[in-house]
Amino acid sequence: MGLLSNRINKESLKPGDHIYSWRAAYIYAHHGIYVGDDTVIHFTRRGQEVGTGTVLDLILVSSGPARSHVPCPNCIPPEEGGGVLSSCLKCFLAGGILYRFEYGVSPALFLAKARGGTCTLASSDPDDVVVHRAKYLLQNGFGCYNVFKNNCEDFAIYCKTGLLVVDHRTIGQSGQAVSIIGGPLAAVLSTPLRLVTTNVYGMAATAVGVYCASRYAGDIGMRRDVMKVPVEELTSRVATGLFQVIEPQILTTVPTTTAQ
Repeated sequence: MGLLSNRINKESLKPGDHIYSWRAAYIYAHHGIYVGDDTVIHFTRRGQEVGTGTVLDLILVSSGPARSHVPCPNCIPPEEGGGVLSSCLKCFLAGGILYRFEYGVSPALFLAKARGGTCTLASSDPDDVVVHRAKYLLQNGFGCYNVFKNNCEDFAIYCKTGLLVVDHRTIGQSGQAVSIIGGPLAAVLSTPLRLVTTNVYGMAATAVGVYCASRYAGDIGMRRDVMKVPVEELTSRVATGLFQVIEPQILTTVPTTTAQ
């Protein structure tokens, strides 16, 4: 792996690795946990790799990889599985390139990787613990998919660290989600500089600084609103409603008629 790329060969994979693969035009990356025997456990929205529950899914799904209509004998079909699926490595990659998510990186390396969703400051737990969490969640689920609060990267990060965001009014652990929020935030916060300077380079430097600061503060290794949650306790919390992520719904207004 290099400074700007986490690309790896299949031969270097080991059980417990957090892997990912970029999809069409690097719009998003799909994450999962490699558990050995050419198998990846990953989290989806009813079989879809990414989704919001809104009309935006028409764009997101169309940007994803083309799927074969012939079912793979080694994978759990989405209609039979829940949100957490087991797939062979080939189906998980869907023709994409294999990358490994890095843990315990230095602040300098973290900020050098400008795109979120590739590394974290947090440390990983032992590989056998990671594999146990992934297999346990395959059988018991990981709650409701939410593109900003509970997505495939959140699932993989939880399997690796056992850390969970306890305040669900905030964004989840996903570095991709933080990047999506951080970019527009940086642009908004740098806009007032136009009142005091017309220097494009100064405004650009400020925007980059705000973006980097938001990524750094939002990383799971720096946040203070996280706690270590055993996987057995997590699934019991989901079952009893103590841990709940609400899936976005499309609001519709039903017209009412007045009796004449």
